[in-house]
Amino acid sequence: MSRDWMVCVIVCSMAVGLAGCATDKEVAGTMERDTMIVDRLANAENYCDMHPLFEQAFAFLRRADLAQLPEGRHEIDGDRLFCLISKGPGRSRAEAPLEAHRKYIDIQYVIGGADEMGWKPTSTCVISAVPYDAEKDIEFFKDAPDRWTVVPAGSFAVFFPCDAHAPLVGTGTIHKAVLKIAVE
Repeated sequence: MSRDWMVCVIVCSMAVGLAGCATDKEVAGTMERDTMIVDRLANAENYCDMHPLFEQAFAFLRRADLAQLPEGRHEIDGDRLFCLISKGPGRSRAEAPLEAHRKYIDIQYVIGGADEMGWKPTSTCVISAVPYDAEKDIEFFKDAPDRWTVVPAGSFAVFFPCDAHAPLVGTGTIHKAVLKIAVE
């Protein structure tokens, strides 16, 4: 098992253990961690206590036809929960700026390929590249990620508003489902 996966297992185990005790403020994305949450879809039930819509979100990812869904937006529960399917070439680390959201949590699931995702606590990002756009719920930073983790097919990463992330890094085609879950 690689060092990144060992760190993930330890951190994810800690996150799961604390999930049932999370306050509304923590669920809203202000809790701080020292790494991103990454795991296999087979372990998704361990994260359902982190948000009321996570169970429904992970059920969507288990659809037998997920890989055949066309690119674009797929409604699950209106603006509270929806999925964005994308398939395209990976990019370099230099081409992947950190981004963060305030209104939505991302569950980024890799359907095919591998996505090396950068991560840094949003609270430590200080160099703005593009200011927050409330309509698009996104802001970009010039800061470098604190760490990079390869997320293989069949795995997901969870990004709360406290998690700035730089996705879509890799060689070859990356096929993804990004679930957008309203913070509420």
